[in-house]
Amino acid sequence: MFDIEGNIVCEGKAPLRPYNLPKPGYVEHPDDDWWNAICKASRNCMEKFEGDPKDIVGIGLCTIRCCRAYLKEDGTLAQPALSWMDIRLSQPYTHENPDVKYIVASSGYITHRLTGEKKDTIANYEYGWPIDVDNWKWSDDPEAYKATGMPREMLFDLVMPGDILGYVTEEAAKATGLPVGTPVVATSNDKAVEGLGTGCMGDSTVCISLGTYTSAMMEGKENLKGTSYAWPKFSCMPNKYLYDSNGIRRGMWTVSWYRDILGEGYAKLAKEQGMSPEEALGREAEKVPVGSDGLMTVLNWLANVDARYQKGIMIGFDGRHTRGHIYRSILEAVAMTMKRHVTDMCNEVGTTINKLIITGGGSNSDLFMQIFADVFDIPIVRNEVNGAAGLGSAICAAVAANVYDSFESAVEHMVRIKDTFTPIAENVEIYEKLLPVYSEITGCTDPILKKSYEIFD
Repeated sequence: MFDIEGNIVCEGKAPLRPYNLPKPGYVEHPDDDWWNAICKASRNCMEKFEGDPKDIVGIGLCTIRCCRAYLKEDGTLAQPALSWMDIRLSQPYTHENPDVKYIVASSGYITHRLTGEKKDTIANYEYGWPIDVDNWKWSDDPEAYKATGMPREMLFDLVMPGDILGYVTEEAAKATGLPVGTPVVATSNDKAVEGLGTGCMGDSTVCISLGTYTSAMMEGKENLKGTSYAWPKFSCMPNKYLYDSNGIRRGMWTVSWYRDILGEGYAKLAKEQGMSPEEALGREAEKVPVGSDGLMTVLNWLANVDARYQKGIMIGFDGRHTRGHIYRSILEAVAMTMKRHVTDMCNEVGTTINKLIITGGGSNSDLFMQIFADVFDIPIVRNEVNGAAGLGSAICAAVAANVYDSFESAVEHMVRIKDTFTPIAENVEIYEKLLPVYSEITGCTDPILKKSYEIFD
């Protein structure tokens, strides 16, 4: 919960449960996990709120993009909701379950649970849906529905970001603790609201979101066609676009993976020193030279569906390497991979950046921020509010409630920079030499991985 100056008033969180993986390529959310987590987090937040619930002017609803839910006629789940990683999202819908009445994005499902309305934001519908991206609506082309396997009658009505989807029902209020009748405002998708919440505006600013899917974005003016590196996506601002870079699937997940495989012993050791495992690893990595003494990591822990033979790689080990080397190598891999993706995106758009905003939990690390500054050789900033997606959603709610007369005005009042990191010349020099080498690794390893894929997958 934010005030109108963008300050956090209180917050509540609830983790999603581990995915169900019923078969290779299938990634499902168990039971009613989306709704249960939102209810728990909302109740937790409202319990901490010391003000008058009547002062809450709106709820900005944002959910993760590229997910899908199948609903019964009453709006409840007909089967487990699909994660964005589920291979079925790249395939046309096949109507095999007679209980399925509606097909919706995650935001459509939560909208219905909160408001009872069969509405959703256009800006959370991208690949695999019969969408007219240029005109921000369902397509008028019958072939689009045939290609996706989705009849129009199975889809909710769409509204623009910043529009009111509906109002919190009594049933939803009991489940969430949110005030009855509060307007629920459409936003966009998780990356777009994150971009808005960082203040990523203008032709020369890029935001990198350090998440399970790590990618970069910048403001766009048109729906580009035929691109390879700059992917136009719906913005939180109606009739505007964001250009999304290629990204790293399971980007920051790899950091968690490494932390977890070190086991409980390392976590206990870190706790005894008054630190989290990530903080302890960061301390070790700070002692490691730039470039990790030649240890390089390729972050293909979750390959793209069209190149499933690709795998994660660590190459260049020798007797010098420690836990800290491995950890720093992962951080450097994220930064160098995103440097390549951002360069490709900017070259395709025809622009040069002079400011990079980093958001997400990883930006709390000074070491990680400095690595980004050195790899990109430009100033890097992080904002006062690191949960930028939440702030972006609040900005949408503030505009819908007429607290501000424009998104630009809301950003000016609600987003503030906390820290700036500048490049260190000798580090920049090393990364400039390392980047071309790093970029050649997969060209050498892909042929080998294709052969091993035939054996193990």
